[in-house]
Amino acid sequence: MTLKNTAEYLFTHPATLGKYLGYNDLTELHERWMLEMLGNTEDFTLQAHRGSYKTTCLCIVIALLLIEQREKNIIFLRKTDTDVVEVVKNVKRIIGSDVFQQCCKALTGVPLTLIKDSGTELTTNAYSAPSGAPQLLGIGIGGSLTGKHADIVITDDIVNLKDRRSKADRETTKAAYMELQNIKNRDGRIINTGTPWHPEDAFTLMPNIQRYDCYSTGLIDEKQLAALKQSMTASLFAANYELKHIADEDVLFDNPVLNADPAMAEQGTCHIDAAYGGDDYTAFTICRKYEGKYYVFGKLWHKHVDDCTEEIIRWRKAFNAGRIAMETNGDKGYLAKALRSKGERTSPYPEKMNKFLKITSYLKGEWQNVVFVAGTDDAYINQICEYNENAEHDDAPDSLASMIRMLWSKKGDDQKYQSLFG
Repeated sequence: MTLKNTAEYLFTHPATLGKYLGYNDLTELHERWMLEMLGNTEDFTLQAHRGSYKTTCLCIVIALLLIEQREKNIIFLRKTDTDVVEVVKNVKRIIGSDVFQQCCKALTGVPLTLIKDSGTELTTNAYSAPSGAPQLLGIGIGGSLTGKHADIVITDDIVNLKDRRSKADRETTKAAYMELQNIKNRDGRIINTGTPWHPEDAFTLMPNIQRYDCYSTGLIDEKQLAALKQSMTASLFAANYELKHIADEDVLFDNPVLNADPAMAEQGTCHIDAAYGGDDYTAFTICRKYEGKYYVFGKLWHKHVDDCTEEIIRWRKAFNAGRIAMETNGDKGYLAKALRSKGERTSPYPEKMNKFLKITSYLKGEWQNVVFVAGTDDAYINQICEYNENAEHDDAPDSLASMIRMLWSKKGDDQKYQSLFG
């Protein structure tokens, strides 16, 4: 095999190239990831667990793009400038390695050299774009993107623990990601890699997601996983390794029972936790208590209650459910009156109980008896499973807790709160 043939083989088998570069843990799975990044012309998102070598793959991909697509420029984003410098440093090390240099010379006839090199920028002598933009430019998520354009935009770990804990950070990251649509040149593309941290983080905006949790990659054995679970909180392990969202630290509601027959919630009673603007959600619950179990159908909308009313009525009728309860503290009876004008029977009531106490007393106390029927919104269930005392959204758990309180009694008397329904 000639040197040129060897170079062509290594550049089309990036995992093998990676092993020559010292990355000995790369597998056929990493090969597929890298070939997807190199060959796909569409936007692409890779979600993979911590320690899966996704950033290593990305460094190799960037090095190859500098040679294979030398007419294109790349903008690369990470969470901070320090994170950017780390990746640019690794790319520089790869293209400066003996094996990469020999491959480049065999394929192009000239040695690969850097004509611009800083902590956040690289430009090689292979670069053939007419613009004055650097071939590779790294930017932290808070850096200025004004006036910049790129043929290839790459994000890596722009979502992290800060996005899980802070809505402001999530919104900042989302705004930066949306700006990338203006940065990307016509016929350009965006490659995203990272780990999701929150149900409303920037991954909700990213297309064509391929997900690889710690059980699907085979990169971490059972003994190592057990040790990892012991070394961190359940919420951190779930986010980093299982790509799941659970409530931070003190998990109140885990392992929900799902997908029961929807008929089990028929002829139940209803509750609305209404949103009247802002960032609240409207939650709608139908619940039927049968033989000690609470069969629940739930819907959740990020909308004003007025925009959900017709759908609420439709679901109430579909389940042949009874009266609709709602508290009057916030609207002075507005919602009840609006529903009655549409022919619905309502049970408005003033709420006197602290919300956190209500949720932790009634919903937590009866959680082992709660069964969600098929068709319940994933978002409704997720908001309950994410709930803790500091949760940003509590509409679904509040609605369900109110429903359980209405149906609960120590002796199992399902009629204890029947007076609410007339």
